[in-house]
Amino acid sequence: MEFKNALLTAFGIVGSFIAHYLGGWDTALQTLVIFMAVDYITGLITAGVFHQSNKSSSGALESKAGFKGLCKKGMILLIVLVAARLDIVMGTDVIRNAVIIAFTANEAISILENAGTMGIKIPKKLTDAIEILKDKGEEK
Repeated sequence: MEFKNALLTAFGIVGSFIAHYLGGWDTALQTLVIFMAVDYITGLITAGVFHQSNKSSSGALESKAGFKGLCKKGMILLIVLVAARLDIVMGTDVIRNAVIIAFTANEAISILENAGTMGIKIPKKLTDAIEILKDKGEEK
């Protein structure tokens, strides 16, 4: 029990520092992280169950492709960190939000592509909403 509490405390402290440096654990960052997780999971399903991934030559699961995907997600968070720091230096809150919106739109598009590969029909309202989100990210 002591080890579990120490481990959870350590994760809490590390998570707090990460969230702080990414500009705070607000709705925008939460949404981006959720979309990143959903995209990764739908990518795993596309490759593992449907064997139709465009990330590997066979279309099936491949550890190297999965690792590359995780590295890309990590790089996205590093770019959010850079944007958050630029906002601090410039005294604004525009850059981080624009970066998060743009990456959230990209993740949403990827999720829809994965769903389409699985044969799921996407409601037009959802694709319209993602287009609006994409345009909003580009405007900022």
